[in-house]
Amino acid sequence: MSQDPRPSPFADERYVSLETFRKDGSGVKTPVWATPLDGTLVVFSEASSYKVKRLRNDPKVRVAACDVRGNVRGEWIEGTGRVIEDPAHIARALAAMRKKYGFQSAMTDFFAKLSGRFGRRAYMEITLRSD
Repeated sequence: MSQDPRPSPFADERYVSLETFRKDGSGVKTPVWATPLDGTLVVFSEASSYKVKRLRNDPKVRVAACDVRGNVRGEWIEGTGRVIEDPAHIARALAAMRKKYGFQSAMTDFFAKLSGRFGRRAYMEITLRSD
């Protein structure tokens, strides 16, 4: 994939609020780590989590900067999301996360591997709408 020359509006944010949508159209907001990769944002979660299930049912998402508790402190940007299936793309997403989050990412990965949760992750790619 080619590098997008435009910087992501969330490149320097520690947390973003990811809003996914239920079948009835109501949104659910969750604070997540996100890092730019090839003009998109990548995030991860437990593969069986409801946010992943909602994203598989409806690719519509919204993203805004937030704090660790999910308190939004920026404008919402609409986009679309998908679960990444390609192992090479997943490896690149994981490397981008590790580069951005450093020690925190290493510790999260370490304990996820110890507990067996690492292999149950889903990596998601968010393409933000550009106006």
